[in-house]
Amino acid sequence: MWQIAGLPAHPLLVHAVVVLIPLAALMVVVGSVWPAARRRLGILTPIVALAALIFVPLAKEAGEALERQVPESAVLERHTELGDQLLPWAIGLFVVAAGQWLWFRLRARRADRRDGGGRAGGRVATIAIAIVAIVVAGATTFSVVQVGDSGARAVWSSGSSGSD
Repeated sequence: MWQIAGLPAHPLLVHAVVVLIPLAALMVVVGSVWPAARRRLGILTPIVALAALIFVPLAKEAGEALERQVPESAVLERHTELGDQLLPWAIGLFVVAAGQWLWFRLRARRADRRDGGGRAGGRVATIAIAIVAIVVAGATTFSVVQVGDSGARAVWSSGSSGSD
């Protein structure tokens, strides 16, 4: 079930995660600090974050199926542990992306209805959103790098030496 054209699906699905998570993170950060980019990116940012979020559990499930087919090792166990930690970060990235998009969309609608009322509170919220966006995007990207590095080590250490 977890094969695509006879190949294990995990390495194929992982490529979607490795591309979409950093892309969504970059879009979230850019959108939080650059209003013109935020307006151009619009709904695309939460859509990319949602796509990334969807691929994370798919890659995880495919990885668990592949794990049952290969010999156990400490490096593989580490990769599995790190992989389990990615889903909460991907959820957080999607929540931030969707929340950011919604906040700025509602704020733009309010600005269209009135002339600048409540700007100080809006600035504080905008700064808070930017800080949260940068932290979550950075942590999520770092998590992907850790998982990917441990996965590469699991593949290459077991394939090249046959030992842990």
